[in-house]
Amino acid sequence: MDIREYEKMAKLNFNDPEREAAARDIDKFIKSFAELGKIDTDSVEPLVTALDINNVLREDRAQRIITREELLANAPEQYGGYFKVPKTLE
Repeated sequence: MDIREYEKMAKLNFNDPEREAAARDIDKFIKSFAELGKIDTDSVEPLVTALDINNVLREDRAQRIITREELLANAPEQYGGYFKVPKTLE
């Protein structure tokens, strides 16, 4: 793939020296993954987690539910039964 296609996908605009450097770096990544692809992993079991634990399930039991009023009791501001927070988007 031409480096300009990567630029377009990533919405970048490189000058020629940056483009050449990026192309070299991408080539190194591709060669590294090609080397990894040569490793024989046919006899290796898939690893889901590095930790030697099993899923610990708890008993499903009813618990006290906090009411909306209790949740909003310490809210600095509320509006219509919801937390009122500063606007983050225009």
